[in-house]
Amino acid sequence: MAEKPSKDEPRLVRQVGAKAERKLRAQSQVNRTIWLGLGMMGLIGWSVAVPTLLGAALGLWLDEHYPASYSWTLTMLIIGLFIGCLNAWYWVSREHREMQQNEEDNNE
Repeated sequence: MAEKPSKDEPRLVRQVGAKAERKLRAQSQVNRTIWLGLGMMGLIGWSVAVPTLLGAALGLWLDEHYPASYSWTLTMLIIGLFIGCLNAWYWVSREHREMQQNEEDNNE
């Protein structure tokens, strides 16, 4: 942690110290940020793809066993896609909140 600046220190010295500290903190988190981003892309992809495919499979089964004038497959595919998008939105908003909280903690 940085030391508390004394009132005698020039303003420029405090600004340079604060910028250097932020830069060092950002450099230490670069690898974490890259892997976190790649992991989040995978998580979002799977959180949309799995419900969509499960919906399509359920729709195929319903079409085979309970024929109707409309397509169960298309209906369930759209419902699965909707559920997957809600799921992805949940994960992204949760990660965003955590990042904001970490940023606020680091600024204090």
